[in-house]
Amino acid sequence: MVRVEDVHKTYGRGDAAVRALRGVSFEVPRGELVALKGRSDSGKTTLLDIVGGLDTPDAGRVEVDGGDLAGLDEDGLLALRRDRVGFVFQSFGLLPVLTAAANVGVPMRLRRTPPREREQRVALLLSLVGLADHAAQRPGELSGGQQQRVAVARALANEPALLIADEPTGQLDAETGRAVMELLRAVVRSEGLTALVATHDATLLGLADRVLELRDGRIVAE
Repeated sequence: MVRVEDVHKTYGRGDAAVRALRGVSFEVPRGELVALKGRSDSGKTTLLDIVGGLDTPDAGRVEVDGGDLAGLDEDGLLALRRDRVGFVFQSFGLLPVLTAAANVGVPMRLRRTPPREREQRVALLLSLVGLADHAAQRPGELSGGQQQRVAVARALANEPALLIADEPTGQLDAETGRAVMELLRAVVRSEGLTALVATHDATLLGLADRVLELRDGRIVAE
């Protein structure tokens, strides 16, 4: 599902240059949940952004679902992010004026999914993440764990092949964080997804199929 070959990324120039990635290579088979471990400056977020088509490498090759991202123009990258990759962020990223159901439905609106089909998919996803009874509530009326569950449901809206999560439990307490990570593992199994999850929480790493450790822009352990 994901193939990364000798990827490099540097921000800035001269003495101020930051080498975020230095020759990263790895593969993620379909149906696997892989955790990225490392300090905040290790390159995890940069790597996730590149795999998800939010950023481009300076050198190297990235393939997602059989396609080389270097061959995609802006429209192609937009379609990748809309249709084939789902994102979950630490900050939840929900629209505060919309209900949980409306937030989950946003990606399908952008895809122009017919209303009846959209409503059925939203109901299914909220049930999947255990929030069927909270569809009409807005983010401010939900706990942090519930908001992140809504974010997971939204990431699954367009039935992506790849789920990318960047520190999805970073704003949650240990118990709630573990519940969200267990949810991610469950949806990978039930929806047939592949997932790449960045986390620094050692208690959550055991829930992954495999762990890759990044340090100073390089994979140093698996």
